[in-house]
Amino acid sequence: MFDLDAESEQRIEQICNIDLIGRTVGEAVKHNIASPRVQRIVGIKEYPKVHWRYLLRNPHLRSGNVPALFSDLAGEYGPVFQIKPPFSQSLIFLAGPEVNRWVHRKGRNFLRSADYFADIEKVYGAHGVFPSLDGADHFRLRKALNHSYSCNRLEGHLDTLYARIRKFVADWEEGALLRPASACRYLANTQISPLMAGIDTQDVIDDLIKFKERVLLTHVARVLPKFLSHTPGMKRRAKAIESVVERVQFAHTPAQRVGCPRNLVDDLLSLHASDPQFLPEANLTFFLSTPALASVYLGDMLGFALYSMASHREVHESIQNEADALFGAGDPEGEDLSKSAIDVTRRVVMECLRMYPTIPMSIRNVMNTCVIEGFELPLGTRVHVAQTATHYMSDLFPDPLSFDIDRYLPSRNEHLGTAYAPYGLGTHLCLGFRWVELQLAINLLMIAHYFTLEVFPADRPLRLSPFPSMSPSKSLRLKIAEKRHKLPA
Repeated sequence: MFDLDAESEQRIEQICNIDLIGRTVGEAVKHNIASPRVQRIVGIKEYPKVHWRYLLRNPHLRSGNVPALFSDLAGEYGPVFQIKPPFSQSLIFLAGPEVNRWVHRKGRNFLRSADYFADIEKVYGAHGVFPSLDGADHFRLRKALNHSYSCNRLEGHLDTLYARIRKFVADWEEGALLRPASACRYLANTQISPLMAGIDTQDVIDDLIKFKERVLLTHVARVLPKFLSHTPGMKRRAKAIESVVERVQFAHTPAQRVGCPRNLVDDLLSLHASDPQFLPEANLTFFLSTPALASVYLGDMLGFALYSMASHREVHESIQNEADALFGAGDPEGEDLSKSAIDVTRRVVMECLRMYPTIPMSIRNVMNTCVIEGFELPLGTRVHVAQTATHYMSDLFPDPLSFDIDRYLPSRNEHLGTAYAPYGLGTHLCLGFRWVELQLAINLLMIAHYFTLEVFPADRPLRLSPFPSMSPSKSLRLKIAEKRHKLPA
């Protein structure tokens, strides 16, 4: 159409080539942006589906023993499997020693807790509370509150702890029957609320427990419809939460705290005052009410420990010997409660936590696509990490259904490693687990010092209540067979 000289034709050809190069580079960049950096593994495994016939025939399902149940499921179906509840989406479960190691070492890079806890945050009008935090903020909050949950802090409150325990058990008489499911929760709450929050919540603890359990069943376990968390009864119990927060605030004015040992609430209020953006006022309702709610878990642990002590006579006598040595000539100081002085009691607590962990699994959401044991977990998948399933695997804990405190002797040390996980794994490991173990040991020692307990009737097997957390069945009874020492007035 046009007459062009050779130089012009060459220039046009160069421009066309540059355009082709640009298009090629553009497609390559577009491909890199659209495609994941982590390449999918060819031949990825499908999640095995648990057969309902196998599940319903499992004896641990009927007894409520969640860790033993998931140990069996992991042995039958592998480390990753799914359960399809009726009229609901499939639930993905992870269990086994390889899973525990992976979660403990790498879980922080692939799993997060914010998603499953979001609905509970809405209930409290909060955002970014302790259980829902991940990453740098979670690390910073743990570091700020580390001393608040330490054994050193508890040792500074020993006089209050001893007095609270004695006051609660003062009306226990020989021949009386105890209901650990309720009595141990009250006993724990009469200690935790004053120690951590400086108040007494015994008059509202029943409402607090019902509120917590309903919220967990509707928003976390999702076994109940969400509208049940907005009933008139729940609104009344929510006011009990508000009253607890008001009590805490009234008890922590500067004038009232003069000369008092620091507690968790003091540390929280100091953190809020120093950095209100990191710990805003909107989150204080949740944080200030948690001590009373946390007493539920401590109480259930104590109930299991009392049952284990009462059902094993030799263990009971060994704990009594340690208790008499410590409390026979007065109350022990913090340094007196050494590992050697409470060796049997400490191992009893550890074995109870292995056999009856109150929180047997954790819920997380996948934030980065990952592969574990050949199974891909896509972005956004909700997984249930049954970290305590390993507690009932015979290759890790021989004869796992037997109560054996010798597992924790130096010659065996079966608890070392990630197979023993009653407090969780990874960055979300329970911050106050040392406090919990010491407080449980002190409760066991003092009760054994003053009383001898028996299971009533003697041949009654222990039944567990698995939801929303593992606790002793309400049918469990303990009998006060002997009152060994007179309680001080």
